[in-house]
This record gives sequence, structure tokens and C-alpha cells, in this order.
Amino acid sequence: MKARSVLVATLAVVVGVSVGGCGKTVSGTAQPAGGGGGINTNFDKLLRECDVVKKDDIVKTTGAQDAQGSFNGAVCMWSLAGTPSGDGMVTLNWYEMGSLTNEKTTNDKLGYSSTNVNVQGRRSLQIHRPNDNDSCGVMTPAADTGIVGWWVNYHPGGHGDPCTAAQKLVELTVNLAR
Repeated sequence: MKARSVLVATLAVVVGVSVGGCGKTVSGTAQPAGGGGGINTNFDKLLRECDVVKKDDIVKTTGAQDAQGSFNGAVCMWSLAGTPSGDGMVTLNWYEMGSLTNEKTTNDKLGYSSTNVNVQGRRSLQIHRPNDNDSCGVMTPAADTGIVGWWVNYHPGGHGDPCTAAQKLVELTVNLAR
């Protein structure tokens, strides 16, 4: 008899809680999840990171006469025209889950040299490929998460310092990301 009383009491509590929690009415009209303003199916905001630094700033920073976007995907690339040594290329990358430690480890495995530099108070990496004085990359922590970096690749010959250009592009990116 005692077990039956406990069971009845437990059921009464469960039924009371269930019925008591369902008595609220919400006014308004139901909307789909994320609704209100409609859903953008044009996907016109994808790859906006490729616009973080204006084309004119890329041209000015690299000493080119023109820069044309040549690839938008996992990285953003621009072909440079009219640099002092001829054409070249710049590349922007942002690795959302990246870290400087991972970049250093990867560069070491590739035989690249990595030097610590300071970009706006942040420990950053300046990266060189072996025996290549015509290109340089600079990576720094992104404003939110991950890392952002620029590579500047000139053709051999007379040109500006690719590391100075890469660092300036990183600085422009970090400034705009704040």
C-alpha cells in the first residue's frame, strides 16, 4: 500500500508540473527561425574579407601600378602589374582556427625561416622561403580569433622590401578589423 501511495503522489507531482508549465500565451505572429527580415539567398556577403584592404592601398603599399583580384576562395589573391621588377602577386589569408605556434611549426617543417616581429603591439611572424629575397609573409593574431597574414611575391630584380609591404598590409588589415 505504501508503494502505491508513493507512486500516486509522484504522478500527481509530474502531472501538476506538466500542466502548470503550459499555461502561457505569447502574442504575435510566428516567424521562421532567423526570420523577420527574410533570408538572403544571394550569398553576396561571402568572401568580404577580400575587401578588407582597398585595392588602391594594395597598389600603393606594393609599389605596383595596378592590382587585379585573381582568386577568391580559401585565400584572396591579387596579381600585381607594373612593380619595379615587373609583375608580382599578393595573397591574404585568414585562418579562423590558426595560431602563430602552428604557423611557426609548419614553416619550420617547410624549411622557411620565421622571425618574431611586432605589429601594432602584437607578437607576429615574418616568414621567408629559403633563398628567396623577392617574397615575404607576415602573420599576426586576428582581431577576433585565428590569424591573418599577407604574402608579397615580387619577380626578381629591383623592387621594394617585400617584408615591409607585407607588414604594412597586415597593419592595414588589423586596423580595419577593429
